[in-house]
Amino acid sequence: MAASTPSPLVLVTGDEDLLVGRAVREVIEAARRQDPEVEVVDRAAGELTDADLVDLGATAMFGGGRVVIVRGVQDLGEELRDALLSYLARPLDDVVLVLVHSGGVKNRKLADAMKAAGARVVPAAKITKARDRHDFVVAEVRRLGGRISDGAVRALLDAVGGDLRELAAVCDQLVADTDGGLLDEAAVGRFHRGRAEASGFAVADAIIGGDLPQALTLLRQALAGGTAAVLISSAVAGGLRDLARVGSAGPGSKWDLARALGMPDWKVEKAQRAVRAWSDPGLGVALRAAATADAGVKGASVNADYALEKLLREVATARALPRDREHRGGRR
Repeated sequence: MAASTPSPLVLVTGDEDLLVGRAVREVIEAARRQDPEVEVVDRAAGELTDADLVDLGATAMFGGGRVVIVRGVQDLGEELRDALLSYLARPLDDVVLVLVHSGGVKNRKLADAMKAAGARVVPAAKITKARDRHDFVVAEVRRLGGRISDGAVRALLDAVGGDLRELAAVCDQLVADTDGGLLDEAAVGRFHRGRAEASGFAVADAIIGGDLPQALTLLRQALAGGTAAVLISSAVAGGLRDLARVGSAGPGSKWDLARALGMPDWKVEKAQRAVRAWSDPGLGVALRAAATADAGVKGASVNADYALEKLLREVATARALPRDREHRGGRR
């Protein structure tokens, strides 16, 4: 929710692009509601200059407010960081200063000084936990004036995945399509039937799960719908790599493995279910086929569509390899 009156100091902490962009935009909109002619200065850390900081600390010659945004302040050099620290000791009334910090340890002194100066803190950390993604979807739909059932949230996350930008865009479209009514699983299914089912990820899920006919059908739908061949190849290769990482990590809860592997827990759980049907030799064969197909769709093959179809057939064959294959025919 946008603030009705912008705070003179705002610290956005985190590196989730959607949330950072939204936080900065809401500050600008609040400032413009007060002063439509407000000046906006938006700088990345590498673009910030000494002159910008001189201007920051100077009263505007012709009056009027200013919004000064500095992104990626964790990457500022010492001199510019110290200049901002000096400004925080005596901030101007007609300036809204927005600092965007990744949330890490670099230049934490600057983030701490903003907090000590009374800055409004807006969290914008990446969302990796399944529960947090669930809560994001619920909050996003509510923000747009709608309501959504738990079943619809699960269906939406299954169809879209964890990308917040796409989740936000789909929430916006679904609320618009239902005029703010309750979103249920049927509504999500109708929206995605012709869209999500023909994505590269759906092709990957089908072939990794062993359903070659469905994977081939989805492949043709995806290509006909304009999905780039390289995206489909990448989705299949990524799914196979997830299996290899989770399978080699050994037993453990999805949360423990997610922390150890740096993967979202929902992706770990999905890979744990799928890898049970695969042998190590089969997974190795499939990964080699994916590498060949990746080169094929990037120009090594005359026909990218054929390279993808060949990949799906080879992955299906690899999935069927027994666990003792390496001992039965590999040494001759």
